[in-house]
Amino acid sequence: MPTLQQQGLVEERPRPARRPAHGADRLRALVQSWLDEADVKLDGDRPWDFQIKHPKVLERVLAEGSLGLGEAYMDGWWECERLDEFFARVLRARLDERVKNPSLVWRALKARLINLQSVRRAWHVGEVHYDLGSDFFETMLDPYMAYSCGYWANAKTLEEAQVAKLDLICRKLGLEPGMRLLDIGCGWGSLMRYAAEHYGVECVGLTISKDQAAWGQKRCTGLPVRFILADYRTFNVDGKERFDRIASVGMFEHVGVRNYKAYFAMARRSLRDDGLFLLHTIGKNRRGGGTDPWIEKYIFPNGELPSIGEVADASEHWFVMEDLHNFGADYDKTLMAWYERFEAAWPRFRERYGERFYRMWRYYLLACAGTFRARTNQLWQFVFSPDGVPGGYRRLS
Repeated sequence: MPTLQQQGLVEERPRPARRPAHGADRLRALVQSWLDEADVKLDGDRPWDFQIKHPKVLERVLAEGSLGLGEAYMDGWWECERLDEFFARVLRARLDERVKNPSLVWRALKARLINLQSVRRAWHVGEVHYDLGSDFFETMLDPYMAYSCGYWANAKTLEEAQVAKLDLICRKLGLEPGMRLLDIGCGWGSLMRYAAEHYGVECVGLTISKDQAAWGQKRCTGLPVRFILADYRTFNVDGKERFDRIASVGMFEHVGVRNYKAYFAMARRSLRDDGLFLLHTIGKNRRGGGTDPWIEKYIFPNGELPSIGEVADASEHWFVMEDLHNFGADYDKTLMAWYERFEAAWPRFRERYGERFYRMWRYYLLACAGTFRARTNQLWQFVFSPDGVPGGYRRLS
């Protein structure tokens, strides 16, 4: 039967034009188009999908970049069951490069203009991060309290991976009984304790954390191990004290590009002419760019990751680079092991630290695991000698 319009009884009116999408809808569509490249869905049902809990979260992230993303998570504006996998996917797709955050440009410039890791400022990270409480870190770390990447080549547990890392360092340095080892940034003394117990060496460690020094000295009772509460720049200024070997594990990330040359100068004046120096550090693929603003604000104040080129530039006047070993993928496993222990122990610390700290620490551990899984961050062990090892250096793995 023909319609009324077809019969000419009712005037046919044109259909109204389709309404343009609201700004929020357009923003969501834009973000989703980017996330499609990482196989991540907004409000999807997979563990790595981004669950929106606040209507302004996307606007906040695009306006504030990494800092806004992290703070929004701390505030409960979004959720994700597998933050580690979310970040791994996003970083592999280089979606972080889509959000132009002016604060990153300023932070990179500031790092060049201002010494963020001056002697006065250097103690801040110890107070903010490392002095949180050794009992807190004990529940997360292995018995040696090694707060750096484990070596998982043949390890199945965190304990095995950390012992393998400590032993790898000792063997790369060729430690022998009677040698003296300087540990720059010794933490709770994991390397010194292991080296003294298993290789018979005398150890001196530098730290800027009062809590770490007190805890470590107590655990090393009876061993030839001494902790010194000092910034590396104020140690052995006259160069009269020499060590057979030097190690620095997980500390160079706090030195800062403006201080790299002073750091290597201190290591050189403290090392015997026939000695070896092992540097274990997280690094980034490209120089410049500054520090991630969320990590800098909440986890490691004044931190700065080096590039290989920056390490080479700063060390070339003082040392011959004998060896470079990258096992950055092992940091993913290490961080996930720390996260599992943190989650298991959290009920003990909930009242002390509160929910916001929990979300901050969870974000820190899992986001960092994602960066190493995506291979945007690396873990390097450099071995240096003052003038080159006669006949060449042979790595032990």
